[in-house]
Amino acid sequence: MIEVLQTETFRRWMDHLDDAVAETRILARIKRAQFGNLGDWKSVGGGVSEMRIDHGAGYRVYFTRRGDKLIVLLAGGTKRTQTADIARAQQIAKQV
Repeated sequence: MIEVLQTETFRRWMDHLDDAVAETRILARIKRAQFGNLGDWKSVGGGVSEMRIDHGAGYRVYFTRRGDKLIVLLAGGTKRTQTADIARAQQIAKQV
């Protein structure tokens, strides 16, 4: 099983999600990632990748990998805020 850590930024984002279905889908994606199944994802540069959740506003979960045993969830957002979310995730990735 792959260890998955969450930054405070990611936890705050999840705590403020108003879409219960999105929250459930995001948590399911994280659970699958623990077993090595990242699903629909792509690199967005700066050592950061995004998991895309096809629901509602087009949710994104930004992460970085540390070896093959650790994934750090950096931040989250939607398709509408993607550019700013990627920049924020890249900054966080430099600090973790």
